[in-house]
Amino acid sequence: MSTSAVPHPSTRPGPQRRRGTRGPRLALAGVAAAALLLAGTAPAVAGQHRDDGRPPHLTAATPGPLLECASLAGFGFDDTVVTGAALVPAGALSHGGEPIGAHCLVTGRMNERVSDVDGNSYAIGFEMRLPTEWSGRYLYQANGGIDGTVVTATGAVGGGESGLQQGMAVLSSDAGHAANQNPLFGLDPQARLDYGYQAVGTLTPMAKALVEAAYGRGPDRSYMTGGSNGGRHTMVGAARYADDYDGFLAIAPGFNLPQAAVAQIWGAQQYATVATTAADLATAFTPAEREVVAGAILRRCDRLDGLTDGMVQASDACQRAFSVDRHVPTCVGGDRDGTCLTTAQKAVVRAVFAGARTSGGEEVYSSFPYDPGLTQPGWAGWEFGASVTLDPGALGFVFSTPPADPGVLADLRGYALGLDVDAAAEAIYRAGGRYTESAMAFMTPPDPTDLGTLRDRGGKLMVIHGAADAVFSADDTADWYDALDRAERGHAERFARYFEVPGMGHVSGGPATDRYAALAALVDWVERGVAPSSLVASVNPANPVLPADWSAGRSRPLCVYPAVARYRHGDPELASSFVCAGGHGRGGH
Repeated sequence: MSTSAVPHPSTRPGPQRRRGTRGPRLALAGVAAAALLLAGTAPAVAGQHRDDGRPPHLTAATPGPLLECASLAGFGFDDTVVTGAALVPAGALSHGGEPIGAHCLVTGRMNERVSDVDGNSYAIGFEMRLPTEWSGRYLYQANGGIDGTVVTATGAVGGGESGLQQGMAVLSSDAGHAANQNPLFGLDPQARLDYGYQAVGTLTPMAKALVEAAYGRGPDRSYMTGGSNGGRHTMVGAARYADDYDGFLAIAPGFNLPQAAVAQIWGAQQYATVATTAADLATAFTPAEREVVAGAILRRCDRLDGLTDGMVQASDACQRAFSVDRHVPTCVGGDRDGTCLTTAQKAVVRAVFAGARTSGGEEVYSSFPYDPGLTQPGWAGWEFGASVTLDPGALGFVFSTPPADPGVLADLRGYALGLDVDAAAEAIYRAGGRYTESAMAFMTPPDPTDLGTLRDRGGKLMVIHGAADAVFSADDTADWYDALDRAERGHAERFARYFEVPGMGHVSGGPATDRYAALAALVDWVERGVAPSSLVASVNPANPVLPADWSAGRSRPLCVYPAVARYRHGDPELASSFVCAGGHGRGGH
């Protein structure tokens, strides 16, 4: 994508699929031979082997003890200032109710400068936690939102795991700006680029050097993980930094985040047309009305996986089976009483789930799947809250070229509801003047279907997304995987796998089994060649939105897309009673 001009609409990349029309995986004769030829073009790497045309297998990390801590206060690296280094005793931090072991905490900043655009001071702030009992692994913890905060480097994201608890040396950063600079850091061109991808490239060699200083050797294996914007960082990393990392775990990745921001604001404008209280978008689609829609989805789709259990595993089939117009009661006379939707409400809900469009009908972002998880409060928070508070600031100052006038901060809601979506959809592709890269260039993977470097050196990518995510669409992620699989001639699963979580909202939560050990599975895949055929996921008993009739011990398999968890026999609360099979137009794994 050119960064010097707005592309013609016909040349802009964008969503190509509506949910329920996913095409079959290509079955090509001679694919194995082609894969062998492709794999053979990469240089051999010590400790790797190739099997049947599959990507190379990386050797396992070797544990080691922490050798230095306090002396790391004097650690030297280009454009880096270390501000502290101290031992943190075991139990001072915990994760999931379990103590984290003793580790060394190093804090600092890189690339301090004063902007010649806004006169503010910028730096890439970071902290790194180095366990005394080290696994031999390094983990880059990519953080969410629009960054700006050095989140505690426990390596925790989605799923319930902690990389630090697993003995990984973990790095966390603010991606190049402070929280009090949000969202106006977008006025500074370098801060935009750091936030988009360059902070990762800057921090990575420093972090590995710090690991070497602490343990006497560099990391044997390096990983990257994050959820939401952190998932976007991870997807970008898999495309840009595959030489530096061996495994990537992306949760709810907003890898088309600028498009999603425009779509969120467009959605807010649609909801405003049916809101009963002008100041409260949530009155457009109340909790009671969302329960009505969720109930209709379940009546049509719950049984499609072979078991009526309050979950929709067969999501693709559901999108074909369910219709808001036909299956949700219509309010008689237009009166809303919480048991129906008006004709106007149905039109809005249908449009929002179908995906944002310009006034000329061009797609802005992806469709969203209908899922009963839309009842959770977090879903409403993204649709009716963030869409008029967070998204307009990010779009106006970070994703648009030129940026908006700072005066719009006085009324972000008014800015969002009055936004010219057609112009906004163009501005995220525009570059010019001091802004040398468009938002769609610096925020997204350069080519999300070209992961040849990752593939050929034995790296692996796992992506997990909730079907009820209201801000970043699981449809968009499935669409990406379909395109990657086509580019890989039907063999993307050799190095990349996607798992969809029914009912799960953004990153976690919702009526879902949202606890799973994906990071451990990624390590097994990268270092032992054990590809995950599924992940066992369980409920979080502390989740306040779990239905009352669900067992606190409920578990389900998360299947490798496009396979679906289908009930076979046995205890309906246990994952072992299900099998991953089928999928729209495809065989199981």
